[in-house]
Amino acid sequence: MGYAYDIPFRVNLEGRVALVTGGNGGIGGMFCRALAACGATVIVLGRNLERCQRVADEITSGGGKADAISGDVMDEQAMLRVKDEVQSRYGGIDILVNAAGGAVKTAMVPQDQMADGGERTFFDVPADDVQREFDLNMRGTWLPCKMLTPLMLGRQGACVINVSSMSAYAPLTRIPGYSGAKAGVSNFTQWLATYLARSGVRVNAIAPGFFMTEQNHALQFNEDGTPTPRCEKIIAGTPMRRFGELKELIGALLFLVDERAAGFVTGIVLPVDGGYSAYSGV
Repeated sequence: MGYAYDIPFRVNLEGRVALVTGGNGGIGGMFCRALAACGATVIVLGRNLERCQRVADEITSGGGKADAISGDVMDEQAMLRVKDEVQSRYGGIDILVNAAGGAVKTAMVPQDQMADGGERTFFDVPADDVQREFDLNMRGTWLPCKMLTPLMLGRQGACVINVSSMSAYAPLTRIPGYSGAKAGVSNFTQWLATYLARSGVRVNAIAPGFFMTEQNHALQFNEDGTPTPRCEKIIAGTPMRRFGELKELIGALLFLVDERAAGFVTGIVLPVDGGYSAYSGV
């Protein structure tokens, strides 16, 4: 019996090698565990080797197959080293999941509209902080694809899964840098899918809606546990009237990596959002 993890269904990934960037994070770590539960050998990639090793050790101690490698997805030389290391250990990879990313707190605008007032506005946001946000999300997706997809060529069922966002469809208030970067991820996903289509490598993305995570909890709830006005807007704009649970992203991942189910699917950005992207607000 292999690694046991709570997933909605299993696909056969025996003999496949999967690399997950941001594999020591909430979503990335979950994806590592889900892929391992389907039989894949999972490479957990992140800047902090110790945290990556903890995820890999959990998988291997449970009967799965995993390895940990450190590397910064924004650093070309670091990713070149990762490429060489992966090629030396495994010869290539079959699945690349780009889960590294996130918002930069200091790049946020503290009000929805300029008319709302406040001491700090959009015009005070440091350009370097917005650049960091673009680097983490857009460069941090583009660079692993550039470096690692050559290791996927000629491998049956090879695929790339990027992580976009609802903010790629229409920019969310307060996070212009993050929204722009994720729009870039969606656009790049479609471009790379077209570019690689005849190589046999499929490229798709998942666009999560609103999920309750440690990262965004302070934005959605007050210290006393009551919802913030922003939280109320999100729920009102989500037809299913709730936040998603992170595990509800696993089904989208497994569908997209399964060649039998999605062998003719490339260039899509799959929303997992409780209907948010379909709702006009009226």
